Order: sequence, then C-alpha cells, then structure tokens
Amino acid sequence: MICFSLEPWNEVWRRNQLMVTELLRLRPEMRVLFAETPIDVLWAARQGQRPTSGGLRRIGDTGRLWAVAPRKWLPRRIRPGTDRSLARQVLAAGRTLGFERPLLWINDCTYAPLVRRTGWPSVYDVTDDWLLANGEPRWLERQRANDALALRDVDEVVVCSPALAESRGRRRPVHVITNGVDVDHLRSPTERPADLPPGRIVLYQGTLSDGRLDIGLCVSLARTLSGRATLVFLGPNSLSKAAESEVLEAGAVILGSRPYAAMPAYLQHADVLVVPHQVIPFTESLDPIKAREFQAVGRPVVATPVAGFRDLGPPSEVAEPDAFVSAVEAVLDRPPLPPGPGELTGEPTTWAVQAEAFLAVMDRAVATGDAP
Repeated sequence: MICFSLEPWNEVWRRNQLMVTELLRLRPEMRVLFAETPIDVLWAARQGQRPTSGGLRRIGDTGRLWAVAPRKWLPRRIRPGTDRSLARQVLAAGRTLGFERPLLWINDCTYAPLVRRTGWPSVYDVTDDWLLANGEPRWLERQRANDALALRDVDEVVVCSPALAESRGRRRPVHVITNGVDVDHLRSPTERPADLPPGRIVLYQGTLSDGRLDIGLCVSLARTLSGRATLVFLGPNSLSKAAESEVLEAGAVILGSRPYAAMPAYLQHADVLVVPHQVIPFTESLDPIKAREFQAVGRPVVATPVAGFRDLGPPSEVAEPDAFVSAVEAVLDRPPLPPGPGELTGEPTTWAVQAEAFLAVMDRAVATGDAP
C-alpha cells in the first residue's frame, strides 16, 4: 500500500500514523510506503534552511514500513509539471521496494490523477474539507479539481465526519470511519513535564492555525487568566506572525510540538483543557482526534460548540464564545483535581476498532480493482 499523506511521519502522530500502525498489526503480510508532504526546496532556501534529503527510509525495524518525501523544486506556476514530478518520485520509491500493484490510499488529493493513470486499487480518505478553508485562489481551484477527480475515479471513499459524509455523499456512496483513541496510552499515569509553566495550567493541544483557532478569544482568555493560570498551546505552530504575537503578548505560552509518546503527561497535568475554535463550516467538517483524547484522559474540558465536542458530556462542557472565558474561570473556581487521568466516561472508540473498519474498505477496493 502507498499512503499519500498530508503530513510527514514524525513524532507528532495524527490519524494516518495511528491508522497505519494498527493496520500493520492487523495484517502481518502488509507493507506500507508512507508518502510524506513534499519538501519545498526553493522555500527552504529562501528561509536559509538546508532541505532534508527526503529519500526512501525505513521506519521502525520490521522492514514493513517505509517513508519518502518527494522534492518540489519550483512553484507550480513556474513548473506546471510539479505534481507529476511528485508522483513519479513516490512511484519510483515504490518500485525500489518491489511494489507491483499497490493499493493507493489517497489522503492528499494532489495524487488523485494517479488512480486513472495506474488503474490500481484505490481509497480516497477525506479527513478535512479543504474546499471550505481560506486559501489562495489557485490552491483552492487545484483542490476542487483534484477532489472531483478522486471522487470520480477511486474504488472507495472514506470520510471521517457526518459533515463530510453529507458533502461527499452527494456524489457517490461513502464509508464513515471516524477517528479513534488509544485509551491505555492516554491513561497511563505520568510525571509533570518540566517545561510546563509553574502554577495552574489551561491547555490547548493540537495544531495552531489562524483558520481553526479563534485568536480574539484566545487573547481574551490569556489576559483574563493572568496571575491565576497560564494558557499553554501545545502542538505544531502554523500561526501567522501577527496571530502568534497577539497571543504571546496576552501572556500565553507556545510550547510547540511534542512527541505523541509524551502528550499524555501534558494532558494529565492540565487543570482545564480548552478548545477555543472558530465555529465555521471548515471546523464543522472535522472529526477532532483531541475530542476522544480529552475524553479518555478525563480532565475538565471547555470547548466552543464545534463538531466532536457538542455531545461529549461531563467533564466536558460547551460554551459559546461570549461565555467561554467565564466557563473556564468557573472550572478554576472548583477545588483542583489531583494530577493524572480523571474518571473515564463512556467507551471511546479505539484505533484498533477503526482500523478493522478501514481494512474492510481497503479489501473491498482491492476486490473491485482486481475484478475483470
């Protein structure tokens, strides 16, 4: 299988890494090439950075998982054949591994043209509705075209949220496979991380971006908490410079990314976990992994009324933006919980269960693709 991913394989695990890990466990004969986000050579040079090699590399010690990051040498407006070049680089890595007729798992729809070009079995895994995101017009036009190609040509379509099922299901049948959670990983007691600020912690965990976070709400929360608690952001930082400056000047702390293995420690030592997201069509399309992770760790949660959090129930609560700061303060007014995992409510769906469902769809795609 070749997984055309929207992120690199690194220590910050998201849906693709967690799903691949479970798939390899379930299917011992499976081999996976993980195609990472391309390395933008020109952008790196302009930033004074030396691009990483991106060559084919082994992940782990099983000999069943490999990764490759194709190189993007020039902007698409200068080199129209950029996407074909990216695809050729990934397919060349597959040939090196001896892949003859792999399943194409397309999460990055940039690679949608490969489905018709190769005729190989294929699954389109839609995890974010980028057609609703704010973006440069040429980028959005390319996303729309590739999304339409994928929906037309692939053998099977998987979506991770009801909103995506509604939008993509207008065109063809889809399978809804939401995200999961590793409950044992989240609930194993840990020591307080040394890089957490002293005192009480109000924590946001996830990718920081202007398109998801309500920056004004984050600023208001950080300022109100001053002297009482610290608003901490944990996760990859994709904020604009202006937004980053605003939240830092308000007193928040941005820790950046931490490995998936270390994440439970930060969640277990937070007094309140917060989700100050914008309530917009793009966030409605998501199935946030953090909703299940927060549920599994059992700490108090305050979220704006976004998908994934509206129906969780205690110890999670939903607050409109104008009541959000007060809701966080109300949690801090209560006697603090001891560090560690809190009470587990409900039965969060595990990655193992979701990988079983995903594997069934993949098998169906292979059977369809191999049919005469």
